[in-house]
Amino acid sequence: MAPNLPEAVAFGPAMHNAWQLEPDRVSFVRKPAAPRPLLIGATPQRVEIDLARSAIVVVDMQNDFCHAEGWFAQKGIGIKAARKPIPLLQGLLPDWRKAGGAVVWLNWGIRADMRNLSPTIRFKGKRTADAVGYGEHSPIDHGASLVQGSWGAQVVDELEVAATDITVHKHRLSGFWDNEFDSVLRQQGITTLLFAGINTDRCVFSTLQDGTFLGYDCVLLEDACSTPSPAFVTKGVLYIVELLHGFVSTAAALRLSLSRSSHS
Repeated sequence: MAPNLPEAVAFGPAMHNAWQLEPDRVSFVRKPAAPRPLLIGATPQRVEIDLARSAIVVVDMQNDFCHAEGWFAQKGIGIKAARKPIPLLQGLLPDWRKAGGAVVWLNWGIRADMRNLSPTIRFKGKRTADAVGYGEHSPIDHGASLVQGSWGAQVVDELEVAATDITVHKHRLSGFWDNEFDSVLRQQGITTLLFAGINTDRCVFSTLQDGTFLGYDCVLLEDACSTPSPAFVTKGVLYIVELLHGFVSTAAALRLSLSRSSHS
């Protein structure tokens, strides 16, 4: 005799993407989350997003890039640009979470043995025989650079990673290669990605571009991204995003929309 079962038990990665085990059946019928429209100022046109299906993707705000004793700083690379998004994200992310939006931390987190890093990636991360490359130790030794679980791969202390946030580790400039990022987003029902973090012209742009190719709606939050590259490089990225890949907005515009929505 079958044991008594509760009224229904859910099996799935999210409440809106779950089977329901009922006493007499397994139901494949999903119960989609109700749309929560939010209108945001953007270029070349304003966009309306669905908070229930949107995520802010925070790229590479990690110790090895942003901390004074991190991998980049010890290489002699200035970290002023890398730290620029911090205060904006400190203000934006709590408001976004309060409104029910998802936050995804997309971080370098390589294998300790680096067996999936190509010669190009390993060379560009080191460049000279006596430099410190991926997975190697800097003179001020906080552990192997950007190895998953190391100090350098952790998000900087100034930014809170909430228990409800999602963390995905990447192994390329683009976050969509050789990992589970696309699968996680799709299982959560996320279709719109708003990008923040570093560097605008490198990991942020590479991931945004691939996101567009995979069918996601992409918005670049210009003021919440940064790069040490010359200004004309960012200008070119913004041009290409607006022309081909999505839309450009700001953390300030998003916070304004969230504020108006909470008071409506």
